[in-house]
Amino acid sequence: MRFSKAVVKYRVPILILALVLMVPSILGMVGTRINYDMLDYLPADMDTVIGQNALMEDFGKGAFSFIVIEDMPKETVAALRARLEQVEHVDTVVWYDSLFDLSVPMELLPKRVYEEFNTDHATMMAVFFDSATSADVTMDAIREVRKICGEQCFVSGMSALVTDLKDLCEKEEPIYVGIAVLLACAAMLLLLDSYLVPLVFLASIGMMILLNLGTNYFMGEISYITKALSAVLQLAVTMDYSIFLWHSYNEQRLRYGEPKKAMEIAIGETLTSVVGSSITTVAGFIALCFMSFTMGKDLGIVMAKGVLLGVLGCVTVLPAMILALDKPLQKTKHKSLIPNMGKFAFGVVQVFPVFLVIFALLVPPAYYGYSKTNDEVYYDMGRCLPEDMAYVVANAKLHEDFNIASTHMLLVDADTPSQNVRRMMQEMEQVEGVKYVLGLESIVGSRIPEEIIPDSILEILKSDKWELLLINSEYKVASDEVNRQLESLNAILKRYDQGGMLIGEAPCMKDMIETTAHDFQVVNLVSILAIFLIIALVEKSLSLPFLLIAVIETAIFINLGLPHYFGQSLPFIAPICISTIQLGATVDYAILMTTRYKAERIRGNGKKVAVRIALAASIPSILVSGLGLFAATFGVAVYSNIDMISSMCMLMARGAVVSMLCVILILPALLLWCDRLIRVTTFGMKQKNMEVTVK
Repeated sequence: MRFSKAVVKYRVPILILALVLMVPSILGMVGTRINYDMLDYLPADMDTVIGQNALMEDFGKGAFSFIVIEDMPKETVAALRARLEQVEHVDTVVWYDSLFDLSVPMELLPKRVYEEFNTDHATMMAVFFDSATSADVTMDAIREVRKICGEQCFVSGMSALVTDLKDLCEKEEPIYVGIAVLLACAAMLLLLDSYLVPLVFLASIGMMILLNLGTNYFMGEISYITKALSAVLQLAVTMDYSIFLWHSYNEQRLRYGEPKKAMEIAIGETLTSVVGSSITTVAGFIALCFMSFTMGKDLGIVMAKGVLLGVLGCVTVLPAMILALDKPLQKTKHKSLIPNMGKFAFGVVQVFPVFLVIFALLVPPAYYGYSKTNDEVYYDMGRCLPEDMAYVVANAKLHEDFNIASTHMLLVDADTPSQNVRRMMQEMEQVEGVKYVLGLESIVGSRIPEEIIPDSILEILKSDKWELLLINSEYKVASDEVNRQLESLNAILKRYDQGGMLIGEAPCMKDMIETTAHDFQVVNLVSILAIFLIIALVEKSLSLPFLLIAVIETAIFINLGLPHYFGQSLPFIAPICISTIQLGATVDYAILMTTRYKAERIRGNGKKVAVRIALAASIPSILVSGLGLFAATFGVAVYSNIDMISSMCMLMARGAVVSMLCVILILPALLLWCDRLIRVTTFGMKQKNMEVTVK
């Protein structure tokens, strides 16, 4: 009560402080670096990550791209190569004239090497950058390379993908937030009892979103997925808390008349209710931090922080704003469009065995679809982009003109004898799907002695510690075929050099597949256990956590199982994050109804009356919350051209609706069916008067 009185007393300073904090929050948000490279989140102790670091340390090279050049005379290509080498952070550009003067016939190259890098109408050059794949300076260099190259050239590689992703995100993100705000506001206008209060909610939540985004500055950087989703998720998830305060305030205002007194009591009630509710949501997000693929930690910390700030804003900034605008808020009140749910609740209770049967019939196909969806996710980041993006077009050209779908790099001990390296290369070229292995030994031979190879080329292919080889593959990144190919290549490599490393986009993706498959199981287990314990403590029951989690997990199975039946493939991160987010964000619906059911049973009502009252009282809050989450995410899902973001928002939108329906229709049936078990296993529900069934 002391806290509530302090908030009411110091409401003006609270508003002033909140407004002042917006300035550093905006600066912090602008100053937070955004990471667009999913491969950066792999564990640091993996060979692929160690190898990428070695490439940078020993060769001074990080990013790598192939450029396909169509219908251009060789003299013009040579001039283009010279211009590209002048681009800042371009370390080396390798083409034929890197080895010989153009007056020397190209046919001097080994026939196979010549044919692999030239067709009737196209040639290919390799570009090495002295900066990391997703560094800001590398993306700037990619833009400059594209500008110089013009329409006849196509730049492939991870850096090109990251650049296109960043440009598209920066273009779309302001629109995401705008769509989420507009649709959430429309939902609240329809479902709440005031025309002005949605704007007050959005102002209060918006301040907390800015504060959350601003404090990300202290994390150094966040992923683009975190940036794109955090504002939308925080708006959707913390809207409930604002609605609860508003309803409580209006109830107390009718009782006491005096706004300040009513707000003091409303803050106290809200704090008690919202803290319990928010803990489950925070637990769901914190579970993401247990992923070894550290993007989960990135999203988990930002979202958990956002929920906590949402609770803080709900009991400080929002009460101050409501009191400041009390008169216009009261004048703009209207009757809620949500009708009295008494008759509907009565109907659900009367036919509850039907919903038990529906529940039993739904679980097997839902779980089957859910298990299959997890097997059908994709890891190729290029699939997240529209088909007309420059990177996607370049990759298509590379495949069309040269039949190259992916490029791997080998780091072999520099002391490995040349004849061993040649034998290893020959073995690797026999692996299915390998087009060729390119290294110093590919160029040096009987026709070209090593002494005439320019130092600039030798520096690319050999350092004091390592020799670098390139392997071009016909198989796409993250495909089953390329993963089998990588296993074969690794086995050959280890026979010749136990410390050798296979690196590049495809090996990193293979590591990501193995890492996230384990993460999915860990995150699910941690989130379920954490939320189980929280419900057990909040409800003081051993049976209720099983029932509530069973209902929400069924909703998750349905939501994540539908893509299998629809023939859809999801980006790999979606099922991992969505299962946890949906559990943490929507289990509150079940807790709300169950808490009211318990109260009614303890009061002496029979099980049917208790469930009916709990359902009728809970439906309005569940509808506002569920449809608010749907509204905030559905528009983004429809609009976004980035499949990673579109898929996750669509899953969240659909998950909100499915969870809402499961709680409204299935949970009451389970409460009725398990009433006796609940009473026996729940503290405070064993009183004799509860044995009487009030019809």
